[in-house]
Formats: sequence, C-alpha cells, structure tokens
Amino acid sequence: MGENRFETRLKGDHNTYKELFLRSRKNPILSAKDWPYPVNSVFNPAATMFQGKVLLLARVEDRRGFSHLTKAISNDGVSNWQIDKVPTLEPDPENYPEERWGIEDPRITWLVELGKWAITYTAYSRGGPLVAMALTDDFIHFERHGPIMPPEDKDAALFPRRINGKWALIHRPITANYVPGTHIWLSSSDNFNHWGDRQVLMHARRGGWWDGGKIGLAAPPIETAAGWILLYHGVRQTASGSIYRLGLALLDLDNPIKVLHRSDEWVFGPTEWYEREGDVDDVVFPSGWVLDNNTGLLKMYYGGADSCIAVATASVGDLLEYIKRCPEPLDASLY
Repeated sequence: MGENRFETRLKGDHNTYKELFLRSRKNPILSAKDWPYPVNSVFNPAATMFQGKVLLLARVEDRRGFSHLTKAISNDGVSNWQIDKVPTLEPDPENYPEERWGIEDPRITWLVELGKWAITYTAYSRGGPLVAMALTDDFIHFERHGPIMPPEDKDAALFPRRINGKWALIHRPITANYVPGTHIWLSSSDNFNHWGDRQVLMHARRGGWWDGGKIGLAAPPIETAAGWILLYHGVRQTASGSIYRLGLALLDLDNPIKVLHRSDEWVFGPTEWYEREGDVDDVVFPSGWVLDNNTGLLKMYYGGADSCIAVATASVGDLLEYIKRCPEPLDASLY
C-alpha cells in the first residue's frame, strides 16, 4: 500500500507522526468577503455531490446574529465557487415557529430510496436548539418536515439507507436528567416523523480527555465494507475557553449502535490562524465531506473559528487502516 500517512504512535514510535487530513494551501476557501450580499460570517457547511460538482450548503450568519443556509457550487470543490445571490433556505418562523432565531449547521445525506437529499439542520427555537429536516431534489425547492427531535438537540444526520428496515438518525441531545453528559445518540423511525429506540451510541469521556464532557457528530457517516466511518467532534474546556477537535470511530455495518473502534487521540485540531482566531476561537467544525469513489479521496469541509470555510483531504483507505488499529471502546463508566 506504500507509505502510510496516518500516525504510527499506536506502535510506540513518536517520530513518524503523519497527519491523516491534509489542509488545502488555498484555505480558507470561503468567507464573508466572498459573499454576494452583506453577512457577518460563513462557516459549518454541509457538503454533497450534485450534478457532478461539489455543493456546499453553508451556514451564513447575518448582522443580526441569526443564521440561514446558502449554497455554493464548484467544479473542483476548492475554487471558483458559484454562490446563490440570495439565501437558499431561510428561516420561516411564520409557518415553522421553531425557526424563530435562525437555522444552522446543516448535514446532507443522499437517500437512494427516495431519490432525494435529506437536509438535517438545527432550528433555533424559543425552547432552545432542535433538529429539523427538509427534503430536496434540486436545492431550489425544499419540502420541510419541521422538527423531528425536541429541544435541546443538534448535530444530526441520517444514514443513507434503511438499516434493518428503519431509517436511522445520529443526533446529540442534552438530557441531564436521564444520562448526564453530552453524548452521541442513535434513534430510528419508519417514517421520519416519529423517532424511537433511542440509545446512547457513544459517550463523552470524562476528566482530562480531549473529548471529555461533550461530543457530537461532525460529517454524516460513510459506508464501507468494514463498517460505518464516524467523524465526530469533541470539546475540551480550558482556562481560556473551549477547544474543538476531531476523532474517528467505526460502527458495525448492520448494527451501528455497536462501536467497533474509537480513536483515543484526536486526529485533527485547530492549528492554523483561520482555525484559532475568529468569532469563536480554536474551532474546527466539519459538517460535510464528499468521497471520490474512483480515487478513494475524501474532501472534508469545515468551519474555522466560526468565521470561514476550509477544506482538508484524506484517503478513505488510510482512515480505515487507522481506525482498525484503534482500541475497542471502553465501558462508559471506565472513561
């Protein structure tokens, strides 16, 4: 397979560390200055392939502090973006009151069975953030399904196909009275409207871990023969604020509630100026990635410091090889 790009510290060799994800030299690839209308910031984009091109659905924060979604399309996924002249999907609080204070942080999943893309996003309601969903086949017209989870809940994405006859949703509720902590959950549904079988998929670790106390889904899961690749963010509270970093896990293909492997170390964190300084410092926050099935190359799109959009690439083969060498997850009580 040639020289591996991933770290080899699992073997105890501290001198051969190589990054899994390689940042584009053109980063940041999009920011407020690129937008065709006045905005405060552009970040946290969903991503998919659309008509042979890369499509981003970016979170755009206006100068009131409210967010909406706007699409940008590029042939190479890095440059020459064609950006909608007006917001693509705006809050509609008159018909959907849960969107009163904006919509943000979308994820996109292509649903082969329906021939449509599902967009899961956070609607900012009076009661707090909640998960809402819309379907589209053209990114012009959207069929809103409204809230699919009550507040407080966010960081949600669908699996691209039914599993054991049901749709499956990864999400991140805050349930202090039930399971203390901020963990990643898995729920299932027959019809997108009623979700049940709720279980904790992956616990936030405790104490000094980089993902201690709070974790959430990053990009939607990717299906491989070895299992579902899960990219997630972890948050560590420090004396100077929070740091958002990324980890990896591998879920069982037929029973995704079973976590096969989970990285102990973070695999991507804020190091560049556009990740360390912005509206919210020290944040890398991916909401989407696209996979070239011919080359196995992934493009991961992420928000930098809640102020811009950047991209990093990785080999899906390298990700799998790395994850398979990570330990099986411990019982939650042992973290």
